[in-house]
Amino acid sequence: MMKPDTKASVGKRLARIEGQIRGVAKMIEEDRYCIDVVRQVQAIKAALTGLEGVIIDDHLETCVEHALTGDNIEARREKVEELVAVLGGRKK
Repeated sequence: MMKPDTKASVGKRLARIEGQIRGVAKMIEEDRYCIDVVRQVQAIKAALTGLEGVIIDDHLETCVEHALTGDNIEARREKVEELVAVLGGRKK
């Protein structure tokens, strides 16, 4: 479960990203200069990367920490494998 402060932060970030995406859609409708659109897409990608980091940090501080401090070896292994798959880009 996500910590309440993280959940609030994620919600705000998602709202900003949603606004950025609507802005890009409007730029395309208005036939704006391609490079300006690309720059906005790059900004969205950066915002998504930041969001991903916040969520991963929360996951490390909650789910992973709980598994690593618990007695269930299989839960530990599962959490580590999940992180390797997500951070390494491999499918689990």
